[in-house]
Parts: sequence; C-alpha cells; structure tokens
Amino acid sequence: MSPAAPHDAVEVIIAKRNHGELTDSQIDWVVDAYTRGEVADEQMSALAMAILLNGMNRREIARWTHAMISSGERMDFSSLSRPTADKHSTGGVGDKITLPLAPLVAACGVAVPQLSGRGLGHTGGTLDKLESIPGWRALLSNEEMFDQLEDVGAVICAAGDGLAPADKKLYALRDVTGTVEAIPLIASSIMSKKIAEGTGALVLDVKVGTGAFMKSLDTARELAETMVALGTDAGVHTVALLTDMSTPLGLTAGNAIEVAESVEVLAGGGPADVVELTVALAREMLTGAGVTDVDPADKLADGSAMDAWKAMIRAQGGDPDAALPVARESHVVAAPATGTLTRLDAMAVGMAAWRLGAGRARKEDPVQAGAGVVWHARPGDDVTQGQPLFTLLTDEPARFERALESLEGGYDVGDGSSYEPTPVLLDRVG
Repeated sequence: MSPAAPHDAVEVIIAKRNHGELTDSQIDWVVDAYTRGEVADEQMSALAMAILLNGMNRREIARWTHAMISSGERMDFSSLSRPTADKHSTGGVGDKITLPLAPLVAACGVAVPQLSGRGLGHTGGTLDKLESIPGWRALLSNEEMFDQLEDVGAVICAAGDGLAPADKKLYALRDVTGTVEAIPLIASSIMSKKIAEGTGALVLDVKVGTGAFMKSLDTARELAETMVALGTDAGVHTVALLTDMSTPLGLTAGNAIEVAESVEVLAGGGPADVVELTVALAREMLTGAGVTDVDPADKLADGSAMDAWKAMIRAQGGDPDAALPVARESHVVAAPATGTLTRLDAMAVGMAAWRLGAGRARKEDPVQAGAGVVWHARPGDDVTQGQPLFTLLTDEPARFERALESLEGGYDVGDGSSYEPTPVLLDRVG
C-alpha cells in the first residue's frame, strides 16, 4: 500500500465488523484500491462477509454504488432521437422475457439498450439463448450499439469491459466466498451497471420463489426497495415489479427452445404468463420513458414487434428466419397419474435443464444450444396418466439420468379441487 494512502484495508474491515458505518472516503478508497489490486482478494472477501452480516444503510449503499460506477466509463444516450428504457431481471427459470420485451418496447417508440449476461447454474442467460440463432453476435462496440439503437431501437448485447470493472471483479469474488446473498452488494452490483449504462428509465423484475435468488416476498421487497432508491437517487426513473418464480415461466427452459417460444409471443401467441409479464414490463418501461399513448399489446397484435425483432437480430449478424439448433437426443417423462398438475417447481426444472447442458457450472463452460426441458402442462392443467408431461433434450444421453433425478419430487399430480393459482405479478415498488 502506498504510504500516502488515506486508509488501509484492515481499518475498513474492522469498522464494518464492529457494526460501524463506513465513511464516503473509506468506501471510495477501498473500491478503487481493490479494482487496482492494492487490496487483496482475502481482504475484500472479509469486508464482503462483514457487509453480509452487518448490512449497510442507504447512504453507504449509494456511495458504494457510486464508487463502482466511478471505476469505469459511463454511457450517454441523450443524443438519441428517442427516450431510453431498460429492464433487469434478477434471474429465473424459463425467463425469456427480455427477448420479446426489447423489440416490443422499441416498436412503441422507446430505445432499449439491454446489456445482458450469460447463465450460471440453474438460471438461464439471455446471451446464451440468443447465441443459438445462427450468426448472431453478443459483442458490439459502443459505436455499433449507438447506431443500432438509432436505426432499430433495440439492442441486446454483452456489457463492455469498461463498464463498472469493480463489479466484475467483486462479483467473481462473492461467487466463491459465500457472500452472494448480501443485499447491499446485490443491489450495488446490479445498479452500478445499469446507472453507468446511461438509460433514462429502468424497470426491475425481482423474482420471488423456489427458482429465484430471493425465496421470500420480504427479502425480495427489501432488495427491490434498495435498488429503486439507488436508481431514484441517481436520477433514473426506477420501478420494480415483484414476480413469481415458484413456477417456471412459459413452457420451456433452455436456449434455442426459449428463442422459439419468444418468437411465438412476438407472433401474437405464446404462453399466457409470458405474454402477461412481457406486456406489464413494457407498460412500465414506456411510462418511465414518458410514452403513455401506445399500448404494447397492440404492437404484438399488429406485427410491428416482430418486425423490430427481425431487424434487431439482423443488425447483430443473425438470421431470424434460420432453423434453430435441435438437440440430438430426447426423453419423454409421462404423467404418473390422471388428475390436475397442482405444482411445478421452478428450481427442479432449472436444475434439470442445467444438467442437460443448457447451463454452466463455471463461467468458462460451454452450453448446448438445443438442450433443455419442455413441459406439456402448467399448474392447473388436467393431465391423463401416460401422457407426455416433460420432454428432456440434450446432445448427450448420459445426461438424462441426473436430469431425471432433478425432476423427482418437483411436481405433483392430484386432486385439483383445492388448487389456487399464484399470480405472475405479486407487487410493485416505486
């Protein structure tokens, strides 16, 4: 450490360990010093654990987020001819909403600079899904991104290395030190990237349930309120929807199969829950951007959202009309009894899709474009013994056994007389 440094890592760790408030100066220094390699991984992991255990107040979280943003570049879309709005989901199973949502909002006159990520574990990644489209590329320069937003109105791409590099380093550390669950660190991780991205309005889709990061409504609401406060303090119009992830979204979890389902939505069809959530998020994004005279449901019906999708895919080198990859092997799971499907657990389905090759255990792992799970009924649907309930898809048949283990106990078929559906939309914060 430089002799002129205003703080040292041990002092900052002890302050938070002892339930103290970190000063602005301490926060600015420790985030910058860690990004530059002056604070060691073991020191930052100790501080992250202290934050997990003892928390941060609103000022500390806002300052930590500011320090993360200041570690890199900030984008500015004010020169675009239309307002901007973005969406972030905390991750779920079958959560393909970004795919139809970005072109839908673009078709309504609002530009969507959607910086997305790859899947890890049981939650799918938007970039992995889109990369199943022949020719499509995730990496764009800032100039290409601006041009596409002006011409097409929507872009879904990977974040550049220049955006909040402190978060990239800290995120990897949290993943291996048991500190992922710290709400101040989750909130600052998400919001530092979204604020640095420069969007004018932001809608957060905070998932709640077995297949989500936040298992309870209370913790999900706490995270939502923290992130909405961060966005609001930074001058970004921010709202959050709390949405159900006890049941997976739609009828597919994977990569190419989720793209196909998204195209069905853009064509005016698709599963009701996917359509409902897509339209609800679109309305929030439009309101945040000041556009209140367009109903996104109309843009799904008249084909203009599909036109925007095809233009967006072509602009990134993809062929929207090309055949999507298909898994080499499939295995059907039959309904064990006649009755009503009363429960379908999102985590069970997500783990099965992951074990089939649709997801990865480490960031560097490859994924299979065609792998995943299709379910042929949703909770509340009647099924007949022996009918197909799931179709498992993979290129490697040796994967079926562990995927089937994941599904065991993950669904119930029985008397549906007392079944009560869980709404997709649980609450709104903002």
